[in-house]
Parts: sequence; C-alpha cells; structure tokens
Amino acid sequence: MKLDKYTKLLPKTGMGEQAAYDLLSHDIKVRSANLGSDIALAHMDPPTPGIASKLVGLNAQFNQNLLHPDLSPFATDVERRLIEWLAPVWGMADGHMCGGSTLANLTALWCARETGATRVVASVDAHLSVAKAAHILAMEYQALPVDGHGRIELPKMADLSNTCLVLTAGTTGRGMVDPLGKTGALWTHVDAAWAGPLKLSKHASLLDGIEDADSISISAHKWFFQPKDSALILFSDTESQDLVSFGGDYLAVPNIGVQGSRGAAAIPLLATLLAWGQDGLAQRIEHGMDMAEHLADFLQSHPKAELKQMPETGVVNWRPTVGSPEYVLRELGESASSTKINGELWLRHVAANSHADVDLVSQRIERCLR
Repeated sequence: MKLDKYTKLLPKTGMGEQAAYDLLSHDIKVRSANLGSDIALAHMDPPTPGIASKLVGLNAQFNQNLLHPDLSPFATDVERRLIEWLAPVWGMADGHMCGGSTLANLTALWCARETGATRVVASVDAHLSVAKAAHILAMEYQALPVDGHGRIELPKMADLSNTCLVLTAGTTGRGMVDPLGKTGALWTHVDAAWAGPLKLSKHASLLDGIEDADSISISAHKWFFQPKDSALILFSDTESQDLVSFGGDYLAVPNIGVQGSRGAAAIPLLATLLAWGQDGLAQRIEHGMDMAEHLADFLQSHPKAELKQMPETGVVNWRPTVGSPEYVLRELGESASSTKINGELWLRHVAANSHADVDLVSQRIERCLR
C-alpha cells in the first residue's frame, strides 16, 4: 500500500480538518476504481448518482440512528414510506433496511429458524453469505447442484418440511434466476440481491413467482444504484419481524433485525427514486440489459470466443478459444472480472454501470483476441 505520506504512528498533533480532507480526498479520487468509466463492465457495483452522494454527506452530518426513533424522526418515517412503496412490488408486506444483503440473508434465515427450520438448502451457485448465515445460526447446510444453465436442481419428492430453501434471483457468477414459485419448504427465501429491481422494469416476468416467497433480500447498492451498506429485507407478512425483535430498558421500541444502531440509508434511496421515478430507474436497468445482450451477440458471433449462455439478468460469461483467459482478463482490466463454472475459469461482464459504452468494451475484447 502506498501510505508513505501518512505517518506510521497516530500523530500527536493534528494537521487540521482542511489539510486532512485535501490529503485524503486526493487519494480517494486518484486511487479508487472508476465505476462510472465508459469501459467499466466488470462487477455488480454501479456508480452512485449525485443526489445519493450528496445526501450521504448530509446524513453523516446529522448522524441519524434508527435504533432510537427520537434520534431519527425523519429518517424513520422515510424508511417506513419506502417499504410501503417497494414491498408490494414483490408481493411482500413488511421489512426494513440493513447494511447489505449478507445481513439481509442472515435476518431471513434467522426468521426461518425461529419458525422451526433446522436446515438450509441452496444451490452451489448461491452467494457465500447463505452458507455463512447457516453456519452462524448453527443450521445444517446443503448445497444442491445446478443444471446446465446454472439454476438449482431440486430433487423430486424432496422433503422440505424442516427446510429453509434459498432460491437466487440473479446468481453472482452467471446472473441466473432459480425457478421461483411455491416450493413446499417450511420457509422460502429469495436472494434477489442482484436481479430484484428487474421487477420494476419491462423484464418483470423474469421474477414471476417471487411473490410466493416468505422473505426476499435486495441489495440497494446494485441495481438501485445506492452507496454501499444498503439493502432491503422484505417479508410476506407483518408478523415475521416480531421473530427477530428484541426489547431493552433503554429502548422506546423493540430493535428489529441483526443490526442495532444503523444510519439513514433509506433517505438517499428515496431521493434517487423521487429524482428518477420508476420510469427513470427502469430505463437505466433496461439499458444495462440491452448492453449485455449486445455484448453477448458480439461474442457469440466471434470466431475466437465461446459464449457460455445468453445473459438472463445482465451478466455475460465467455472465454477465448485461443490463448489463455488469464491473459485476456489482465488486458481487459476494469472491463471484465472472472468466475469459475464447473471449476473452469470464465470471463464475466456485468451490466451495472449505465454509463458504459459496450462498443468500446467490444473493441477492447477484439484487440485481445487478435
């Protein structure tokens, strides 16, 4: 790490706020990944819109704490209104925000355990947070195989009476959506961290059946374009949150979910939705889906590329048929990431950045394949 300009020990005398700001802001700008670059198409991390960035700073100034409603009168009301707006989109009735879908998944599995689930079943392509949550909760964990497209394969006549079944809507590696709908499980949770917002676009039918879930997690810092540490955990009824609520003599209302103190993440999200409207959000998501389709068409017709499958939710997987994937990955830089499918390395592009120019990305790929 290039920290030579910073003292190795905590300084006894401060340099002042402006000098510290100038020092750090320069390095943030110079040494951070440019998620809004016209060739950034590697990860599920879009750039934050200006209105959200500005409100994050204002939130920090007032330091709202949703653990105590008297310390967050406006922020608490905003989150309640946001849940009222969004929960019905997926057929849900209640929920709250938390610091990322890892915590949202943990909350959902915790609810499942409180209803009697003793094991968690998910696909081998489920996000690692699912297995992590099962481990934390001391629940048995079983990873099921996926089919040739990357969707979970449930054994016929499987007994799911004691099971929390986790389905994924937009797997991290391949962007695939597991079959949704009624499952027969004691509790069905859908990890829709990536693809959940598609329900607000013309691609909503890809998530048909999600309304049958008992809980859903969605990363607001993906296709809701929010800063990190922002996610939604939603429930199909208004009683589920009581299962994960704890009171205390110092609390005016029970603390719901895994987190205690938490900030006002709902305010930047509500502001973004007010600024864009559903149509503006849908336009950005649909543009991403179109970019992925365009890139997949280019790769499918390229004589030196092998496309794994057509993208389902804006994630493209491919590899060169000559040379090494590792070389191409290095050359593409911020235009691509990688994943393993059946133990083999594949390149991965994710259409999260609505500022990307897919033609420029295609040109970079063309140069690597010459």
